[in-house]
Amino acid sequence: MYAKLYSSSVLGIDGYIVEVEVDISNGLPMFDLVGLPDSAVRESRDRVRAAVKNSECQFPLQRITTNLAPADLKKEGSSFDLAIAVGVLAASGQVSGEGMEKTLFLGELALDGKLRSLTGVLPMVMAGVKEGFVRVILPHSNATEAKLVEGIEVIPVSSLQETVAFLRGEWQPREVNEEPAMDEEEITWDDFADVQGQAHVKRAMEVAAAGMHNLLFIGPPGSGKTMLARRIPSILPEMSMQESLEVTKVMSISGQLSRKGALVTQRPFRSPHHTISPAGLIGGGSTPKPGEASLSHRGVLFLDEMPEFSKSALEVLRQPLEDRKVTVARARAVLTFPSEFMLVGSMNPCPCGFFGYEEDRACNCTPHQVQRYRSKISGPLLDRVDIHVEVPRVDYQTLSSNQKEESSAMIRERVAQAHAIQTERFKGTGILYNAAMPPAWLRNHCSLDKDARDLLKQSFDTLGLSARAHDRILKLARTIADLEGKEAINTAHVAEAIQYRTLDRKWWE
Repeated sequence: MYAKLYSSSVLGIDGYIVEVEVDISNGLPMFDLVGLPDSAVRESRDRVRAAVKNSECQFPLQRITTNLAPADLKKEGSSFDLAIAVGVLAASGQVSGEGMEKTLFLGELALDGKLRSLTGVLPMVMAGVKEGFVRVILPHSNATEAKLVEGIEVIPVSSLQETVAFLRGEWQPREVNEEPAMDEEEITWDDFADVQGQAHVKRAMEVAAAGMHNLLFIGPPGSGKTMLARRIPSILPEMSMQESLEVTKVMSISGQLSRKGALVTQRPFRSPHHTISPAGLIGGGSTPKPGEASLSHRGVLFLDEMPEFSKSALEVLRQPLEDRKVTVARARAVLTFPSEFMLVGSMNPCPCGFFGYEEDRACNCTPHQVQRYRSKISGPLLDRVDIHVEVPRVDYQTLSSNQKEESSAMIRERVAQAHAIQTERFKGTGILYNAAMPPAWLRNHCSLDKDARDLLKQSFDTLGLSARAHDRILKLARTIADLEGKEAINTAHVAEAIQYRTLDRKWWE
């Protein structure tokens, strides 16, 4: 007696289909599970045996062989429980196996036959639609998340017993009336209206948000670097449906959806502790999982006090900052995680924080200490940061002023208009922001007049800028022009972009 069903699992950030083959033959009662399962999958034998018995079904006292194909790909997780249990019942003749070739079975079984919710349902169902499946049977708690994917019928069940009754035609699931909801956890970000002074820093943040450019703050302790960085999400525009699905997919795999079935609509803001490991930052481990660089996809990755992070952790960011994806190679597979984020960092000019600000307090660091502190931020990493901005202390008169400052809503409106221009410019290309523009496109989208070219050439030679810095200056100038609603990039736009690249020369030479 033989039965074949289909389930799904996650490899990296994408789902893939797994054939669940069950064969029952005469012999000593045994339950063999093959197909390169991990320990969680092997333990499904005991969960399935108990769940079948507790669901008013008969567990066959024969030799049961279950194969998970493809056999050369390691199977992980507990999403196969439901498919294995139904396969055993189908192979033993307790349910009909007809019509299952286009049905996906997902779910983890409890010992009493109840179904527990899963992580990563969204990419699993997306893989099913891609492979032509028309129906998915899964835990009721995951139904709303599965409905985010169009083109497949979602059958929510709460137990193995309900699944069997449905397959026998004795029970119909209640309709899932919930529409894919938006994330209910609305985060209230601090407003720029509360920040007195720092006009040039706010301008740099506006430019960075408009083109999703990387940003580095440098200044003495207490100047407001962290406070300003935590206000960046308040000026970022809303995500498109494409971006929301991408972020929801990553959060689903990581088990970090705030509510099952909620479509993530707010851009991520991740701020890991400086003790984080390289694998925690970009992903990896024996079973590769997304790291902070992927969890901040389409949002902000904030590294407060960057020199306090290990040099190895900072250096692994070089690839995702350049390629906008993370590639993790293992013996059995090479996995790719998306990591198109806006890097925001902050640092002091020296360990004590007052080098160059002796009017505040005398710096007591030795030259060797200063050099060792700054060397944590390597030249290649710094070169990948588009904007370097100095954040000086705010004097008392400015701090106590009653002058009304511009609100986040007003800045966000300008940023959204610039994003709209970029969306139209890159329509149909998969590129969403100026920062992600390939170098080959610069000639078409970032053309300069003679005066602007002369200014860029002079700065290139004087400052000793790299070819990468040259391209990033052009992208910055393009964003500044977009903020003004202008198609042509003029000398003023290039000049502002260049001055955002001079701070590294001041501190690192």
